[in-house]
Formats: sequence, C-alpha cells, structure tokens
Amino acid sequence: LEHGDVVPECIERFAEEHGVSVGHVILVGGIGEGEVVVGPRRSEERPPEPMLLPIDGAHEVAGVGVLAPGEDGRPILHIHAALGRSGKTTTGCLRPGVTTWLVAEAILYEILDAKVARLMDNESGFELLEPGTDALSRG
Repeated sequence: LEHGDVVPECIERFAEEHGVSVGHVILVGGIGEGEVVVGPRRSEERPPEPMLLPIDGAHEVAGVGVLAPGEDGRPILHIHAALGRSGKTTTGCLRPGVTTWLVAEAILYEILDAKVARLMDNESGFELLEPGTDALSRG
C-alpha cells in the first residue's frame, strides 16, 4: 500500500477486482490517521456503542484480519491491529477511513472453497462471520 491509501477499503477493492471473496490478511507498516474501536462504551449494552480513539500522526502497525463476503457478495474486511508510537500502543479494530503513512504491506491469503459470509446480527449490530453460508445464494 502507498502513502494515503485508505484501509480497509483499498484491500476490499483489490480483493473484489481479483475475484477473492474469502481470505486472511496480514498488515505491517505505517498508519497515518483515522480511528480505531477500542471497545464498547458499556459492555452490557446491545447493540454496543463503540469507543472510538483517533490516531494522529505516524504509527507502526501490525494487524490481522478476515475477509469474507457480505450479504451482497462484496468482500468485507474485519481487521484488528496494534499501532505503536513513542513507546505507547493502541490496539483495536481499524475503522473505515484509516490511512497509510508512507508505506504499508498487506498480504492477502485466499481461502478457496469456503462457504462463509458476513451476516448482520441484529442484537450486536455487527456483520458476523457465519460459517456454512454462501452469501450469493441468499439473494
């Protein structure tokens, strides 16, 4: 990834353009700005209200994620990462709109013949990974 690329959108777009619907992503490099979810505001609340923490300035990143098709068949990347700067680390779920700083490397491992999809769970408000489901056959 190059400076300013937007994660996870650029990885999802790459996967869609190359026909990859299910996979595993490893991300290392630099993150410049954006937000990460660092937990629910109240653990017992459903759906949970996310606590968002802004990322300002260049951070080192090490992340891992799972790519799976949403209900419309398009790939959705759920990625968590540890971001470090000046001896401090923030760990959480990268939100749409996080940008790379200088360079980041993403390795996408395609998982073939997997029947899995991200389906909306009304209680949690999340698109959860549902094994044994083919997203395209749900329409």
